Amino acid sequence: MAHIADVIKYEGDNSTFIWKHPREDFNSLTQLIVHESQEAIFFMNGQALDLFGPGRYTLETQNIPKIGGALKHNTGLKNPFHCEVYFINQTVQMGLKWGTDSKIRYIDPESGVPLELGASGEMNLQVCDSRKLLVKLVGTMKGIAWDADSKDFTKSIQNSFRPMISTEVKANLATVIKSKKINILEVDEHLVEIGNELHQRILPGFEEFGLTIPQFYLNTVVLPEEDPNFRKIRELYTISLQKRMIDAEKDIRTSKAQAEAEITAAQRAVEIEKQATQTEIARHEAERKIIESEAEAEAMRRAGYAEAQVMQAQGITKKDYVQADVQKAFAEGMGNMGGSGGSAMGDVMGLGIGLQAAQAMSGQIGNMFGTFNNQQSPLKCAKCGADIPQGSKFCLQCGEKIAAGSNDAVVCPECGKTVAKGKYCLECGHKFVTTCPNCGKEIPEGAKFCLECGTKI
Repeated sequence: MAHIADVIKYEGDNSTFIWKHPREDFNSLTQLIVHESQEAIFFMNGQALDLFGPGRYTLETQNIPKIGGALKHNTGLKNPFHCEVYFINQTVQMGLKWGTDSKIRYIDPESGVPLELGASGEMNLQVCDSRKLLVKLVGTMKGIAWDADSKDFTKSIQNSFRPMISTEVKANLATVIKSKKINILEVDEHLVEIGNELHQRILPGFEEFGLTIPQFYLNTVVLPEEDPNFRKIRELYTISLQKRMIDAEKDIRTSKAQAEAEITAAQRAVEIEKQATQTEIARHEAERKIIESEAEAEAMRRAGYAEAQVMQAQGITKKDYVQADVQKAFAEGMGNMGGSGGSAMGDVMGLGIGLQAAQAMSGQIGNMFGTFNNQQSPLKCAKCGADIPQGSKFCLQCGEKIAAGSNDAVVCPECGKTVAKGKYCLECGHKFVTTCPNCGKEIPEGAKFCLECGTKI
């Protein structure tokens, strides 16, 4: 019974790139089923009419049931309206092996020695233009695969593209190695880099026939291990490697020495900075002490200046102070006579003691008065030129400290400094006057009895 409508779908395996459905000259209303990752091309009367993607389609042909059978009798049992369908596999065919069919001549740039190399690898292949692949490569064949030995195909992609792959690899492998300055003994470290370059050179030849190479792998570069020239290159490389190792060790030692020198220099800089800081601190401390000493001297100068101004305002001098002290001592000695409850003998003794004290002081007082009476003309201030009374320590006009003369100077027994005569040392404050061991009162110089209590000195 004649077929009214057929169902056409892919019945090949996944390793085939293009497969022609065996059913031809089918009638109109035939159903075409295209799976995912496939395309189908409908040929009618020798022309590729339509390209179908995944889905189900109804084909319109000029073959009408029964009428088409009648027409065959007029054409020798051949259908005058020829039609057919090709299925194209869109999946990526992975792990397709390739290799050079002969050795590649390579001249080592460092030694100039000629070597023979080989190369092999794998690649992934996919159809990118179904119509171009079918028209340019398959034609009227039943289909095409990478390896046609088990597919009953008259042509395979491997056989079709082997010459192009071999030629491109031979022409570019040595060039890429030289342009990238890759040592032939280190070529395994650069297989990916070399493979990418070869991929770019081979890809245009496949795209011309509707195929693309998503990935291209260079797995091995075969080296001539038994070639004496290659052995010599390996020996030279070993020597060069040893020399580089020695140089690297020298560089490491040099870098280490430089690092240690930098550390030492840094430590020395820190120590110098520390010493400089300590010196600066000591300098500031010395300046502080100097400022304190100057402030203390200025305070003493101002105090002396103020004392001198007060004495001048009161109209008294050192002479007046001494006379007052002597008179007081004499009066107190006389006052002890005739006291209540005292005997006449005691009054006499008190009077005697007072007379003796006055006699002992008379020479000193006479000398003192003689000195004041016989004093020369007033001193002049070296700074402002004003008159300075005898015995003054500071100028009454400008407050300048007056240096003590040699006749009015004494050596302090406490600090050993030479200072002006007075009751106290101007340097350390040591008290110069003699005091009574019994009552603690001051005793004039040269006195043999205390003017206060009569105690014998």
